[in-house]
Amino acid sequence: MAEILERSGYLVKVRVEVPADRVKASYEALLKDLASRVRVPGFRPGKAPLKVVEARLGREALLQDLKERLVEETYPEAVRELGLSPVAARVVEQDLKEGEGFRYVAEVENYPEVRLPDWRGFALEVSPPEITEEMVEKALEELRQRYAELVPVEREAQETDHLFVRTEEGAEFPIDLSRALPHVREALLGKKAGDVVLVPVLNEKGEKVREVRTEILEVKTLRLPELDEEFAKTLEAESLEDLKNRVRESLKRQAEQAYEEARERAFLEKLAEGLEVEIPPSMLKAEERHLLEHLAEDLYLKGISLEAYLKALEEKGELEKLQEDLRKEAEKRVRIALAREKLAEELNPEVSEEEWQAYLQAAARAYGVSVQELRRQLGEEGLARLKERLRQDKAVQEALKVLG
Repeated sequence: MAEILERSGYLVKVRVEVPADRVKASYEALLKDLASRVRVPGFRPGKAPLKVVEARLGREALLQDLKERLVEETYPEAVRELGLSPVAARVVEQDLKEGEGFRYVAEVENYPEVRLPDWRGFALEVSPPEITEEMVEKALEELRQRYAELVPVEREAQETDHLFVRTEEGAEFPIDLSRALPHVREALLGKKAGDVVLVPVLNEKGEKVREVRTEILEVKTLRLPELDEEFAKTLEAESLEDLKNRVRESLKRQAEQAYEEARERAFLEKLAEGLEVEIPPSMLKAEERHLLEHLAEDLYLKGISLEAYLKALEEKGELEKLQEDLRKEAEKRVRIALAREKLAEELNPEVSEEEWQAYLQAAARAYGVSVQELRRQLGEEGLARLKERLRQDKAVQEALKVLG
């Protein structure tokens, strides 16, 4: 039997009573389970009488194990019976006496109740896209840069040049002067093919520790293609004007997509800010851990451990700022997730089979697997979460249409 003793926001205090006959049956099952695994001198494995096993393990220790087993068995039943959706719980009281039932009290952090603000009155301060001729010219210039060729020049090296060098150890490699370290760039600027220079090597403090004798083999510069009809045709455009129109349309599509994403972001942030909700601490802590895991993955790709990174921040007195930033970001993410969920509940958009299959195919392409493999990897629960994500996406889009 289970009952709610107190309810205050997300916190619910629950009392569960387990009848004596179930306690007895669970204790006997526990003893049999242990008897099959515990070695008792003088008996073959699993053949020692239960009383002997009980005496060997000690009744107090067995009763403690019994309490844990009974909570594990009955807690899920109790929250289902009471209609709760727990995100965390802890036992605060428990009572088990010889020949009697088992009683315990649990404090449950229940999934929070959420109330949306009046989002239909939102004004989203996002400017619509505007494509200017300057933007088109800049994009065309970037195309020229992308199709530029490196060509050798018989002159002194300039800041945007590329040098091919050979060190005294015989290593040969290119150096892009625009991206080179300042002391390397300074040593090589103004030099030409055939020159031999001493390039300094600095320590972490910026002090010169040695010099490397370096020969300049070649100086190359980027030669940009002319922005003409021939260049347009290499990009499969009918003419230069056609190329400009294609670039303009591409910029327009990109700007419209960025505009829609900005509107969605502004809407969700405003929705989350106005949300009436008391968030259980365990939800925030779980999101903080999730953010830390992502940080650890990013650092790992750079060859840095999370422990070393956190220690370095602590030494610089910046660890508390990171922790505060994590808390703020975790709360923001949880509020947005709750807002999306509540909005989908309110608008209840329908997801057609055609939409679901298209969404699955897009997700499979993003992960580089087949739809069948994606289904296998996600399983039923994962697919249900993915479908709910689609439903929430549709709800957000419907809300944005309402706002105009």
